[in-house]
Amino acid sequence: MPAYQTEGSSGMDICAWLQEPVTLKSLERRLIPTGLYMALPPMYEAQLRPRSGLAIKKGLTLVNTPGTIDSDYRGEIMIPVINLSGEEQVISDGERIAQMIVSRYERVEWEVVSLLEETQRGAGGFGHSGV
Repeated sequence: MPAYQTEGSSGMDICAWLQEPVTLKSLERRLIPTGLYMALPPMYEAQLRPRSGLAIKKGLTLVNTPGTIDSDYRGEIMIPVINLSGEEQVISDGERIAQMIVSRYERVEWEVVSLLEETQRGAGGFGHSGV
């Protein structure tokens, strides 16, 4: 089962559920099974995120992050892992490979307008605020 590791943890650790260890070559990506299935209430999502310890120690992270699990998904939770290190890495059964945060979201209705209200930031994007 997903589990919080400390009282202050925001994410629950998710473990690999494997018949045998999986070896990932450098830059190889693979879906890792978890054996988990869930039904989230409407207006909730689960976000899958990398584990910082796994990323720094082994160079393993998630291909798409955060990954979203929608409330109407009923398949097995699979973790898209990639090996960014320069050497092979092994994932073993029961190893904590990702973390999951469950949160409520709002749906919006779009309104087409011809002009947006002005703000101090305006269109300033990447790096606009300096160093």
